[in-house]
Amino acid sequence: MSDPLLQLAGVHTHIGAYHILHGVDLQVPAGQVTMLLGRNGAGKSTTLRTVMGLHAASRGSVTFRGQPIAERETPDIAQLGIAYVPETMGIFSDLTVQENMVLAARTARHAGALDRARLDWIFDLFPALKKFWLYPAGKLSGGQKQMLAVARAIIEPRALILIDEPSKGLAPSIVQNLIAALRALKAQRTTILLVEQNFQMARALGDTVAVMDDGRVVHSGAMAELAEDERLQHRLLGLSLGAHQ
Repeated sequence: MSDPLLQLAGVHTHIGAYHILHGVDLQVPAGQVTMLLGRNGAGKSTTLRTVMGLHAASRGSVTFRGQPIAERETPDIAQLGIAYVPETMGIFSDLTVQENMVLAARTARHAGALDRARLDWIFDLFPALKKFWLYPAGKLSGGQKQMLAVARAIIEPRALILIDEPSKGLAPSIVQNLIAALRALKAQRTTILLVEQNFQMARALGDTVAVMDDGRVVHSGAMAELAEDERLQHRLLGLSLGAHQ
C-alpha cells in the first residue's frame, strides 16, 4: 500500500447537538482510489465534509501530506490541492457551463485563460460539456450536471478529489462514462476518496475500501478482497456486491 496522502485519526464531529462521527480512523493511499462505503446515515458524507473543513472536527486529527489541516478554513484546504464534489453537485445553475468552469479555476479569470490542453482532455472525457459549453448549467440533464461537477473539480490538477455519490440517479451508460473518467484521473496519479452506493462502480474503481457504520470505520482493506467475500459484504453492508453487477 502507498503512503497515505490523507489520514484521519480518532476524528469526532458534532453537528449541532448530534454526535455524527465517533472516532473515525481512515487512511487514503496516494495515487489510489479509496472507496468509502456504508449504509445510509453511517457518516460517509460527514467524513468528506469534515476533511474539507465544512464541519469542524471536535476531536482527533486530519492530516494531508503529513500536515494537520483540521484547524484550517475550507478555502485554505482547497488551496492545498483538495477538490470536493458534493452529492448536490454544487454547480451554478444560472451560469453557463463555461462560466462554471472559469469560476472553478484558480488561475483563470476568463475562459481564454483556461489551460487549453487540460480543457481538451476534459472534453474528451465529457464530450457533452463541449457541446453545451455556452448553455446554462441548469438546463443540463442530471448526468451532464454530474459531469460538470466532476469537471469543475479537475479543471486544474488536484492532488486529492473527494466525491460524494456521483452515480446517484444516473443511467447505467452515464455511470460507465464516469467510471472511465475516474480511471483516467487515476492514471494521472490523482488520489480519489469516493463515497458510492453503486457497488458495480465501487468494484470497478476501488483499490482500497473503508466501510463505515454508526460514525466509525469498521472495516478497511483491499476492495478486491471485499468484492470476493459475500459473507463479509452481507455482514458489513447487508447485501452482496454480486447482486449489483
